[in-house]
Amino acid sequence: MKSVIRKAAGLAGAGVAVAAMSVTGASAAQAESPTHGCAYPYVCFYADEHAWNAGTPIAKYRDVTSSYQTVRSRPHYYVVNTRNDDVAYLRLQDGTSVCLPPNNETVFANAFSVTGIKISNRSTC
Repeated sequence: MKSVIRKAAGLAGAGVAVAAMSVTGASAAQAESPTHGCAYPYVCFYADEHAWNAGTPIAKYRDVTSSYQTVRSRPHYYVVNTRNDDVAYLRLQDGTSVCLPPNNETVFANAFSVTGIKISNRSTC
């Protein structure tokens, strides 16, 4: 009899949790870590959407540098900057660069390859 009561209490608790999520508007996607496996203070690169969703970056950078560090040239689907106060400049294969603000992410089409990264202690692009 006690196990039936415990199961009922457990189900009631789960129902309250689901109801609380519904009231607050939280969803499974919102409950997921916004950094997708990229811990502070890194800038992380993901090969494709599957790696992004799985939280498995293929490369991580964290050092502030005065010049670009070489990034293996290949298409990168997502790049996330978990740093709170530092921008990351991403050099593309055509020589142009994109500035990624702190606590931000970007996605590239397959036509773009990132060839370098420079993390700056600037807080804005």
